[in-house]
Amino acid sequence: MIKLKVTTLGGVREFGKNMYIAEVDEQIFVLDAGLKYAETDMLGVDFVIPDITYLIENADRVAGIFLTHGHADSIGALPYIISELQVPVFASELTIELAKINVKNYEGSRKFNDFHVVNEETEIDFGSTVVSFFTTTHTIPESLGIVLSTAGGNIVYTGDFRFDPAVTEGYRTNMRRLAEIGNNGVLALLSASPNALSMNQSASEHEIYDKIYDYIDDCEGRVIVACNAGNLGRIQQVIDATIKCGRRLAFTGEDMDQIIETATRLKKLHIVDQKSIIKPKDIKEFADDELVILETGRMGEPLKVLGDMAHHRHPHVQIKDGDLILAVTSPSVAYETTIARIENDIYKAGGVMKMLSSDLKISGHANARDLQFMIDILRPKNLIPIQGEYRELRAHAELAMDMGILPEHIFIAKRGESVEFEGEDMLPAATVPADNVMIDGSGVGDIGSIVLRDRKVLSEDGIFIAVVTINKNEHKIVSKTRVHTRGFVYVKASRDLMREASELVNTTVEKYLAGKEFDWAEIKGTIRDVLGKFLYEQTRRRPVVLPVVMEARAPQSLNNRRHGKK
Repeated sequence: MIKLKVTTLGGVREFGKNMYIAEVDEQIFVLDAGLKYAETDMLGVDFVIPDITYLIENADRVAGIFLTHGHADSIGALPYIISELQVPVFASELTIELAKINVKNYEGSRKFNDFHVVNEETEIDFGSTVVSFFTTTHTIPESLGIVLSTAGGNIVYTGDFRFDPAVTEGYRTNMRRLAEIGNNGVLALLSASPNALSMNQSASEHEIYDKIYDYIDDCEGRVIVACNAGNLGRIQQVIDATIKCGRRLAFTGEDMDQIIETATRLKKLHIVDQKSIIKPKDIKEFADDELVILETGRMGEPLKVLGDMAHHRHPHVQIKDGDLILAVTSPSVAYETTIARIENDIYKAGGVMKMLSSDLKISGHANARDLQFMIDILRPKNLIPIQGEYRELRAHAELAMDMGILPEHIFIAKRGESVEFEGEDMLPAATVPADNVMIDGSGVGDIGSIVLRDRKVLSEDGIFIAVVTINKNEHKIVSKTRVHTRGFVYVKASRDLMREASELVNTTVEKYLAGKEFDWAEIKGTIRDVLGKFLYEQTRRRPVVLPVVMEARAPQSLNNRRHGKK
C-alpha cells in the first residue's frame, strides 16, 4: 500500500512562512518556501523562516521544491533552504525570475541554478507521483496551485488565491482545469485561509485603480506610494495612474530595479511612456506636483521604510509638508502597532497618510464564499486549512463543515504536525521539528528564545555591569568594584545606589574568596544573584546583570613564565 503523509513546517497558526511537505512512499515534495516578517516582540530580528531540520535529515528523499507564486511568503526562505539542500526548484517563469533575485542576494545560494519553469500544461512524472499545476488569481501574475497525483489519491495545494472573473490575462483562474481536478477526485485539499473570516466581496481591480488615480490626481504635492514589491497588479495600477496624471514616477525600493526590469521583460508589467520613469537621484529636479514615488522597502515590506522617510534617514526621500503617503498594501496584524507609530511620525514630519484599505475592501485572498466555492468545485475527502492564524483556520473548518465535510476529515494543524492517510481517512502521525528560525543580519538561526529574552530585558530594564579585579592566589581584591549601567537608571541621580551596589559586590567577593573553593562561573553567578536581588529591592526593575571578574598576577610570576620557570 502506498504511504501518504502531509506535514506543516510553517504557515499554520501564523501569517506567512508557508512551507508544507507531502511524502509519497520514499519521496518528499516541498510546497513553497516562504518567510514571515518579525513580530514586534522579536527585537532586532529581520524575518523568520521555517525549520528544515527534517528535510536536511532526509535530504536524499527530497524530490524538489515547488513554488506557487513570487511573494516573500512563498519564496522568501528559498535562498537559505537551497544553501542546505541542493534540490531542483519548480515554478512559473515569473516566479523563477523573482526567486533568482533573492537567491543571488544571499552568499550561500549565489551559485545555485537548478531552476525549472512550469505552467498549467506541465506534468512531471516522479514515478509514484505526477505533479501538475493550475492557474490561480492573486495579486501577482502566474500564480499556480499544485496537484500531486498518487495511487492513493490526489493532494491539492491551492497556494494564495481568490476568485475574480474580471481580472486581466495572466491573473485569471482556469475554472475548467479546477473542475477537471475535482472530477478526478481529491483526497486532501490544503487550502489558504487568511481571509476566511470575511464575507465581504473585495473591490474589483477597476475600482481600486479609480481610487488610486483619484488620490494622485487630487494631491497638490508629492504622492509617496507604499506597495509590496510582489504586488505587480497594484504596481501596474500606480504606473498607469501616474502616467495618466502626467506625473513622473520614481522607484525607491530595494531590488526594485531588478523586479521592474524582470517583470517588464516578461511582459508582466507595461510602461507605455518610459520617459515618465525617473531615477531616485533625479527626484529633486522636479516640482512636488509632478512626482509620484513608489517605495517597496526591503524584502517587499515597504511600511517600515516610511518611518525612515519621516525621520530623514532614507537615502532619497524625506517626508515634508504637503506630502501624501498612500499605502496600497494591506499590513499584517503583527504590524498594527508599528503602523500606528509610523503614521504618527509621518504627521509630525508634515505629511498625511491614507490607507487604501480604509476606503475599499482589498485582499488578494479568498473570502469565506470563495473558500466554499473552491471546496464545492474540488469536493475533497479531507481538508487541511493552512496559511493563517488559528481563528482563520477554525473559520475555514467551520465553512467546510457547513458544506457537509465531517469534523474527522478536517485537520487544523500546528507547526510540525503530520497526518497520514489510510484510504480516505486522516490519522495523526509523528511530529517533526518546526521551530522558528530567525534571521538577524547575516546570522541564520543563531537567535533563539534566550537571546530574544535578553534583548527584551535590555530594551525594558537595561544592563548593569560590575567590574572587579582579584588575585586568586592571595584571595584578595586588587582593584575595587566599578559599576556601569546603560538604560537602567540615570547615573547622576543615582550615585548612592551605584555606590551601595559597588560596596555590595566588594563584600560578596571578599566573602567568596575567604572560602577554600574557587570557581570562575560560581563567583560570577554569586555576584549576579546578590546584585540582581539588591537592584530589584531598590528599584523594582530587573536589568541584565553582567559581572566581570578579572585576575591580576604578580609581575614576578609573569617574568618566571616568560623564562619557562615554574
